Amino acid sequence: MSLPRSVRLVEVGPRDGLQNEANPVSIADKVALVNDLTDAGVRHIEVGSFVSPKWVPQMAGSAEVFAAIDQHPGVAYSALTPNLRGFEDALAAGVRQVAVFAAASESFSQRNINCSIKESLERFAPIMEAARANGIQVRGYVSCVLGCPYEGVISPQQVAVVSRELLDMGCYEVSLGDTIGTGTPGATRTLLEVVAARVPRQQLAGHFHDTYGQALANIYASLLEGISVFDSSVAGLGGCPYAKGASGNVASEDVLYMLDGLGIDTGIDLDRLIDAGLGISRALGRATGSRVAKARLSA
Repeated sequence: MSLPRSVRLVEVGPRDGLQNEANPVSIADKVALVNDLTDAGVRHIEVGSFVSPKWVPQMAGSAEVFAAIDQHPGVAYSALTPNLRGFEDALAAGVRQVAVFAAASESFSQRNINCSIKESLERFAPIMEAARANGIQVRGYVSCVLGCPYEGVISPQQVAVVSRELLDMGCYEVSLGDTIGTGTPGATRTLLEVVAARVPRQQLAGHFHDTYGQALANIYASLLEGISVFDSSVAGLGGCPYAKGASGNVASEDVLYMLDGLGIDTGIDLDRLIDAGLGISRALGRATGSRVAKARLSA
């Protein structure tokens, strides 16, 4: 299969990235990050999460962030809403696209959200109903698609079943997450071939963690399988909670550099994206996690 001519990058740094940071991040810094990403040409930004601050302290103030950012036409500003209360709060904040998440691993589901996969999907039913009633798009995440910290290897067929369930519930797209970053290109292609038998490729996205240094290779393998949507995090924000000191999210700058080199259009300006990553890295008081940004700085 030939490479896609264009790719949509879903920027998850402001949510999936910042929620794993140890130090508090101000509303102003979050707003500046989202605005910088918009200015760089990013067309889908996951801005925050409407969850209890007790469980995810870094996501406190997501409503204030949504109220303060400069929202441009044609840009999706989304939020994670794991339950109906979160969805209602997001709706009140003017959010027009939300995301829900399930796991492909029973053990991970039990330990992460204290319920089975089936129960987690049932919990989404009222969210999907409310979303339909309010004209809100819903994106689905599936975690542990290429490995689980508790079960090890996960069956691609199980991933396909959960992905299809999310699509049937009303999700317009399903993002497949290599949560612990153990996936390799061969396993990635096998996974996508199996899942694509149940879910059209144009409704699938890849979310690869770089814990084992395989994220870019897995993204390239996914491109070869016809996948054209990928999640990434500017400056590599967000570590991996299952491997101390290891990287988690793949850096958006590194993904964009590869896509640019392949002649694949994203509409994103690499220099501006690097600047956005450097800005939030300064605010966090640490170096960027992007190899491309580091190389540019040392050139």
